[in-house]
Amino acid sequence: MSKRGTTPNRFLPPKESSLFKELLSLYETKQLKKGLKTADQILKKYPEHGETLCMKGLVLVHMGRREEGIELVRKGIRMDLASHIVWHVFGLIQKGEKKYEDALKSYTQALRFDKIGQENMNLLRDVAQLQTQLRLYDGLVETRYMLLRLRPTARQNWIALAVAYHLSGNLAEAKKVLVEYEKTLKNVPHYDVEHSEMLLYHVRVLEELEQHSEALALLDVSAKDRAIVDKTAIMEVRARLLSKLKSDEAEHAWKVLVEHNPECYDYYKGYMSNQGLNIDENPAEALAILREFSTQFPKANVPRRLSLSLASGEEFQALAEPYVLSALKKGIPSLFVDVKSLYTDPAKLKSFEDIAESIRKDTSPDTSVASSSVSTEPTTYLWSLYFLAQHYSYLSQYAKALELLDLALAHTPTLPELYTCRARTLKRAGDFHGASRAMEDARLLDGQDRFLNTKSAKYRMRAGLIDEASALLGLFTKKDASSPGADLEEMQSLFYLLEEGDAHRRAGRLNLALKKYAAVQRVFDDYEDDQYDFHGYSLRKFTVNIYLNVLDWEDHLRSHPSYIKAALAASRIYVDIFDDPKLASGNVDGDATDAEKKAKKKAKKAQKEKEDAAKKAAAAAPTTSTNEDKGLDVPYKDDDPDGMKLLSTPEPLELAWKLLQPLTTLAQNNIEVLIAIYDVAIRRRKYLQAAQALARARALDSEYPDLHVRIVHARHFVSILPEPIPPPVGPIFIETLGKILSEDVSLETYNSQFLQNHPTSAQTILAAAQTSRVLGAPLQEVEDLIFTTLRDEVQLDVKTALEISSFLKKIKSSRVNELHQALDAKFTLSTAFKTPDELAKLREWVLTTNSNSSSERTGNGAAPMENEAELGKEAGESV
Repeated sequence: MSKRGTTPNRFLPPKESSLFKELLSLYETKQLKKGLKTADQILKKYPEHGETLCMKGLVLVHMGRREEGIELVRKGIRMDLASHIVWHVFGLIQKGEKKYEDALKSYTQALRFDKIGQENMNLLRDVAQLQTQLRLYDGLVETRYMLLRLRPTARQNWIALAVAYHLSGNLAEAKKVLVEYEKTLKNVPHYDVEHSEMLLYHVRVLEELEQHSEALALLDVSAKDRAIVDKTAIMEVRARLLSKLKSDEAEHAWKVLVEHNPECYDYYKGYMSNQGLNIDENPAEALAILREFSTQFPKANVPRRLSLSLASGEEFQALAEPYVLSALKKGIPSLFVDVKSLYTDPAKLKSFEDIAESIRKDTSPDTSVASSSVSTEPTTYLWSLYFLAQHYSYLSQYAKALELLDLALAHTPTLPELYTCRARTLKRAGDFHGASRAMEDARLLDGQDRFLNTKSAKYRMRAGLIDEASALLGLFTKKDASSPGADLEEMQSLFYLLEEGDAHRRAGRLNLALKKYAAVQRVFDDYEDDQYDFHGYSLRKFTVNIYLNVLDWEDHLRSHPSYIKAALAASRIYVDIFDDPKLASGNVDGDATDAEKKAKKKAKKAQKEKEDAAKKAAAAAPTTSTNEDKGLDVPYKDDDPDGMKLLSTPEPLELAWKLLQPLTTLAQNNIEVLIAIYDVAIRRRKYLQAAQALARARALDSEYPDLHVRIVHARHFVSILPEPIPPPVGPIFIETLGKILSEDVSLETYNSQFLQNHPTSAQTILAAAQTSRVLGAPLQEVEDLIFTTLRDEVQLDVKTALEISSFLKKIKSSRVNELHQALDAKFTLSTAFKTPDELAKLREWVLTTNSNSSSERTGNGAAPMENEAELGKEAGESV
């Protein structure tokens, strides 16, 4: 018998060799059961044949017997280290486990031992896809060149090599490959979509090489020969190229685009850019152009809206009045969202308010003589009330907004937008329970509207009614799912994961909050993994341009607001756990009421019964093998249903840094991210990272309150170290801190000066109090400073007030209730600072009121949904 790992162990007699080829064929056709029997036949005579062991292991993994299969694969590798098949199989297993770097190493080994002379096309294609996934573009060029050399008649190999050169930054070589490829083409039919996409890609390469004349010539010839199918793309690229060439035809090209689609902002901006107009420097000329377009396209909204951005004074007033009036007559609910961006100019803000108030007055049913210039349609009056309510709510004039909404509801009580606006206003005012009730009233107007259902569930979560929100969401999720939350997580619903995570965090259930934030991270991991299949698919289908855009999008994937929000929230929890390890073993139910705890136990019991039933069904099922292919991907197994492993992790800072690391390059201009990076880095003793984060944050906003706290924290942290930070890191860190805050300035003086510079800012007072706490000030002094936020001259909103309350709880102040009483008196519309007993009554009131509203509406003729009664029952049980 030969030694392990040697070549002789690989060769089989003719009969077994034929069986092995049959095994490979059965695996390719996914006849797993037959393949397993064939492998056993070979292993019965040659139990140490490495390639057969690996193939059997691969088949077992596909059949769902992962652990057994992987063990056989590892054994097979030990038996024949010089076989390309065993390394290819091992690479497939690693790819299924998302270990792309390890898989690439295995594939590289397989190529080394491939006797056919590296002509294994499948293996080379897998290597190319892995190199693209890992962004190893230099190696990708070599692999794609090898594929082209082996099969030059395959069109996709030419395009794949050009794309590889493009991704590696070598556009000149990409152009050469495309030119040579086009020489090989013969008798290409008209309207060939794949050829059309290739030509557009060729034009794109020439444009990026700044060879605009050549790109334009290729585009015109291809368009004339009807080789490019996408007419809109032809017009857009042609206009762009003519502008770059400063051609006289560019103006006409942009006008043709505007005529093609008068509602596209980019076309108007491209036209004005071609004219050499800087909108900020030449608003009058730009307005004249937009006026011409408005005359030419009277139904187009874009030129009129762009004019509002450029106009000012009386000219703005003359343009804004017909714009607002037209939208209110048509009943466009999104009017306020459309013009809200103009509110940065106080004069325009006042103009919109005056115009809307004038229209409301002229169209009011109480007006004895209606204005001849304004439509007397009752809907115009209704939408003017809606617009003004949004306007005043945005300006934090909540009482006035609610008063207008009451008028609107008295006029038309069946318009859902009025209830959603009321809910948004109450939420901003701090009445989360009233907001939830208003949003539920909107939902009950149309029980089959998924949007209203989602909004109502979201507002319930913000009111702390997580179980009741889940019951609502269950109306539109799969009925056979273990829970509505599980189905929404499977559907990668980011809003749900973030809202429930935030709700658990506010309730003090940090373990469940971390669980949801980890689920958000997993969603983005899936997004990243999902691109793998498109590396081959897009090249086969010749959708090259959109594929390159997708790669760029994937490279910036974690700059998405949802990921940033989840990463920041989770990292703050991990930092708090590091500072106070007792949090990891605290009350996992947080501030849950007895009823909520009881409901939670009931849900757990039901879940356990369901799992036990599933186990019994699995045990009773036949154990014989089937041909069901379960794939190579590792199925997700939740071994931490309550999030306690995340909460009690021995390395919270490492988990926090894993979340924040992608943001060091993708969110460099987000000051909150930089603050979070500092908090983690300084505790990990990564002083240069901490200093760099502080320096960048200071460059963005030197007066940012949280930055002030961190600057003082950094200086104080260095001063209390038992030993100085060793070089070369120490001197650089001290020097950077010295540039941010001179060592000659005492920290107490610096904090006092910061407070004096912003005496009416509640955020500044909170930052000063946090800084005093860092410097070891007495608790009473910190509390007295916090209570100065209650002065009339201080600008305090509900959001900042909640942050102040959280800070007092964090430092274990005995004056939290006193603060809540004062804040409750200050914010009359808010319910955020009520006592626990009052909040419990409010929760009950919200749900019982909703139930009553439902019965009233069904009495008026609206048919309830099938499970509306069940929902009311579930909600009643969980209160």
